[in-house]
Amino acid sequence: MKTLLVIAEHPDFAEAVRTGINAEQYRVVHRATLDEAEPLLVHGLAEACILDVELANVQGIWSFEKLRRRAPKCPIIIYTGGHWEWEEEAYLQGATHVLSKPVRPRMLSALLDRLWPAAPILRAAQAIEPLPSSEPARGSSGAFVPTVAQAMGVLRDFSGILTHSLDSEAMLRQFLLLLRELLGINRAAVFLRQPFNSSPGPTSSSDVRRLTAACALGLSPGLLEHFELSFDAGIGGHLFRFGRILRRQSDDVRQDLEAQKEFELLGAQVAVPILDRETVLGVAVFDGRITGEPLVNAELELIFHLLEQLGLAIKNIWLHDQLVANHEMMAEILRELSSACVVVSRDLLVLHANKAARKYFGRAERRSGEMDFSDLPQALGAKVYQVLKTGSAISSFNYQPEDASGTIYRINIVPFQRQQAGLPASALLMAEDLTQSEQLRRLELETANLRLIKIMAERLTHEIGNAMVPLSTHQQLLGDKWKDPEFRASLDLALADGVKRVTRLINQMRFLAQDNLSSPEAFPIAPLIEEAYQEACKYQPVKSAPLRYDSSNKPIILNGDRAALKHALAEVLLNALQANPSDPKVGVRLQTDANGNGLMALEIEVQDNGGGFSAEAIKKAPSPFFTTRNVGLGLGLTVSRKIVETHHGKLEIVTPKTGHAGVVRISLPLDSPMSLPA
Repeated sequence: MKTLLVIAEHPDFAEAVRTGINAEQYRVVHRATLDEAEPLLVHGLAEACILDVELANVQGIWSFEKLRRRAPKCPIIIYTGGHWEWEEEAYLQGATHVLSKPVRPRMLSALLDRLWPAAPILRAAQAIEPLPSSEPARGSSGAFVPTVAQAMGVLRDFSGILTHSLDSEAMLRQFLLLLRELLGINRAAVFLRQPFNSSPGPTSSSDVRRLTAACALGLSPGLLEHFELSFDAGIGGHLFRFGRILRRQSDDVRQDLEAQKEFELLGAQVAVPILDRETVLGVAVFDGRITGEPLVNAELELIFHLLEQLGLAIKNIWLHDQLVANHEMMAEILRELSSACVVVSRDLLVLHANKAARKYFGRAERRSGEMDFSDLPQALGAKVYQVLKTGSAISSFNYQPEDASGTIYRINIVPFQRQQAGLPASALLMAEDLTQSEQLRRLELETANLRLIKIMAERLTHEIGNAMVPLSTHQQLLGDKWKDPEFRASLDLALADGVKRVTRLINQMRFLAQDNLSSPEAFPIAPLIEEAYQEACKYQPVKSAPLRYDSSNKPIILNGDRAALKHALAEVLLNALQANPSDPKVGVRLQTDANGNGLMALEIEVQDNGGGFSAEAIKKAPSPFFTTRNVGLGLGLTVSRKIVETHHGKLEIVTPKTGHAGVVRISLPLDSPMSLPA
């Protein structure tokens, strides 16, 4: 008869399996969870396993993987619901069959019959022969040799101290009581040094060399409360230097007054070092027997070896306490972090979740306050499962919960992986709430935009007001002085100047708002520079300011928006004319060279004869509304840079090699070989 292990949360599923198969061939054993079924799987008591699980989420396939690890050779038949998202993964992990619910008896019986051949399976029985009994043996001298039962009794008595394996004081007391029972010791005391990093504060080397009473038998607590030994002198110093048993009547003690006083105060006859096979952890002092007889060498040797084992146990206790303290400290740090921290094991169990994690992802109806893996959103749970399966961290990303609009989390998922391990034992999910910071960033951006609009409104109001003042004045005098020729000439000049100013403002705003080339065409650069210079002279009239133009007589053809580039060059040339209004001299130099991408580019350098750009001006000149003059918006170089960058070029202010003049360099790509002279 075959044993079928059915793992299902509801007993009705197991009953459906039981009624659908032959009861003479198969025995059905039902367990609700995988943990309850573990004894049957570990001991191989089930020939096949039927698992009721949902393959629509990560937990279903993970439960199957746990079952496969515990029973690697057992056939597994999976029953699942309608949507099989992880069906392919289940087959890759070794599932025998994946079936849909409900249970169909004929299908299940046919599949079970195919798992095993019809030939009977013979099992060999092992005969267990009783062990022959034996009498206690005696040695050649007639001494009694303990039987196995007696030796086991001694071992049982000594192993009783292991029940206090995590409490050094209780273990030492139990050890001293055992020595009194076995050897009849009258008085005893154990002194231990302070372990490194056992206390919250810093531990100095002097503290480690002091020995305080850890446990005593037959001695007054008031005496030991203010009594210490030291590794620097006395009993402790001798044992630390030599590491062997010290008797009160030895020559070493007679020559050491400090050791004599310590033996006398403790009423002890012998001191034994407590070693951990590397260093001295402490000192154990003993009086004689309760009958007044001293301890013989064989007994002291036995005590020495037992104390060595005890020293190893004490060292392990110290390491355990230090590990617990570090764990509590790290848990407290994680608990108080403002970011959510969730540690998930390979079995998809939440090992740790801090306050922020329970606040962000925990369910309100869960009374215990603890988190389960199912509490994580499906998108985050799938990412954690991916990290546990691959062992590779996922780059940080933003996550917005569906049920909380406007909430943004910054997610980081990293594996906890040992150096020699194949896959990580756990994964850490960290979630930082960026909702408030994003809101502040948007508010700062809106504030910056409003500040920019305010500055623009103030500058536009000032500039348009300056243009309108002459027009308003002439409009008021128009009725009285229209027939005056001088007035009409002044009116014409005011209208021309106002139109010129407003037209420049319109062009600046239009090119600032333009992100693409409106009408690209091919054109020579030399006439464009001449036209741009004449345009700049309209806004900065000069009597004699010839343009020094160095092109090496090489005609160069550009491709782009001619009107936009003309405006950009005019603004740069106007800036050069305004650098020295009394005697302006402007020079333009053209040069073709390869840029950083290996393509040919045209460099246009405009140099003036002014005082040059200051360090602040070099940084802020291309920024909007930066100006060192009382007139204008401060958008000239800003508009020029925008137009140049639209043409995939670059505008920069450079320091000239000689002199203090200002130099503005414009780099524009030459798109085709036809742009260069033949």
